[in-house]
Amino acid sequence: MRLSTRGRYGLRALFDLALNQSGGPIPLSEIARRQNISESYLEQLFASLRKAGLVKSVRGAHGGYNLGASADAIYIGQILRTLEGDIAPADCVNDRHATECSGADACVTRIIWEKIKDSIDQVIDSISLGDMVQKQNELDQKNLKNGIVNNSHTQCNI
Repeated sequence: MRLSTRGRYGLRALFDLALNQSGGPIPLSEIARRQNISESYLEQLFASLRKAGLVKSVRGAHGGYNLGASADAIYIGQILRTLEGDIAPADCVNDRHATECSGADACVTRIIWEKIKDSIDQVIDSISLGDMVQKQNELDQKNLKNGIVNNSHTQCNI
């Protein structure tokens, strides 16, 4: 099981928005530049995120996007499910499209898939964008003490 670029890039973009939201609405072009993600791809992702209420768009010369709620109220699970759908290691434990299995009652592997799904859900539903921002601030402080300056924050190779 692996997240697609929709989930990975969408999470990075919303994290960028959470880190930089104090200056008002942020144009997608700025997020795209900082995260090295295509602006047209971000437009597609943000359309889904806007429909889910996770971001708000602001039109005009100084327009862009804001988070749809506080960073502490937006959880990673909400973002990933909006962009990826249900996160499940097998179709038989997918909440939205569970496939019927005649042997489900005697299937040991299904029990394993359920435990994996439950563990994933527990993690992604317990971490908010606010938690990520706090962790980034802690890392920045630690790195500053060690003479390391990192301005890229979320630009990574995933």
